[in-house]
Amino acid sequence: MQQCGVDRLQALTAFARVVESGSFARAAERLDVSVSSVSRQVSDLEAHLDARLLNRTTRRLSLTESGRAFYERCVQLLVDLEEAEELASAGTTRPRGTLRLTCGTTFGVRHLAPAIAQFVARHPQMRFDVELSDRAVDLVDEGFDAALRIGKIGSQQLVGRKVGQTRLVCCASPEYLERHGVPRTPEDLSAHVCLTYEYSPQKNVWPFQDESGNDRSVRVDGPVHANQGEFLVALAVAGLAITIEPDFIVGSEVRAGRLVPLLRAFQAPPSNIYMAYPSRRHLSAKVRAFADFLMARFANPEWPLAPDAGRAKTRGPKPHVRTRPAR
Repeated sequence: MQQCGVDRLQALTAFARVVESGSFARAAERLDVSVSSVSRQVSDLEAHLDARLLNRTTRRLSLTESGRAFYERCVQLLVDLEEAEELASAGTTRPRGTLRLTCGTTFGVRHLAPAIAQFVARHPQMRFDVELSDRAVDLVDEGFDAALRIGKIGSQQLVGRKVGQTRLVCCASPEYLERHGVPRTPEDLSAHVCLTYEYSPQKNVWPFQDESGNDRSVRVDGPVHANQGEFLVALAVAGLAITIEPDFIVGSEVRAGRLVPLLRAFQAPPSNIYMAYPSRRHLSAKVRAFADFLMARFANPEWPLAPDAGRAKTRGPKPHVRTRPAR
């Protein structure tokens, strides 16, 4: 693959790593070469193609229109080559290489980290480059192989493969319920202090359904709004307010008695957990293998709550007095 003085395979790899990492320095670190070597390879590639692939400024790098189209084909070429080499050398496709993955912070720390540790122990040729973020990461623009997404996968450019399920749990501390009473219907939440989450599909709206499947979603309000679910759970444990968060966050707090599930008869349907990846790429061996592994690991996860888990043990519900601060 060498032509006109350019080792195109090395140059393609260097270019892909620069796009994925967002800088020449981080790409050089991943490739274990000098920054000048990566810069030269990308410049030589641009000269060979007679096209500018990257816009370079003192603050950031960005793909040109030509660079974006070239990057998408470049990544697929590298994946195809890696799998072809594996097939030729071993007769079977084993997971290997680096999987660039993004995931929400709390799920990543609590459940993805131990999963990756077990997977790497089984497949020592695998490497993971993980970004934990609760924002909606653009997999194509930012060069990720896959993402773990809960609920909607977020883009028509992505394909989602279900690897598990989770359910929202409305809950509060026993101390809060002693002071303010136990809500019996979703509408009762209007008389309570609630914690709101930045990345909810509908801002300040909590989803509920009755036993007939009728929508009972309600708008809530309270003194704290945040972009991190575990932070809101900590506030609920401290007795500040009621929260609604996934069972994979609140499960341990409920089992320890620090939180009490509420309105169990009005729970919305569970949300799926997906391994999402760009639709224009075929499912690479490493993504496929890790998705299979997560499906098996999360088939019977530890986070779901039993139907009678953490039932309120207060000394009797108090009247539904309005406890939100006056506007």
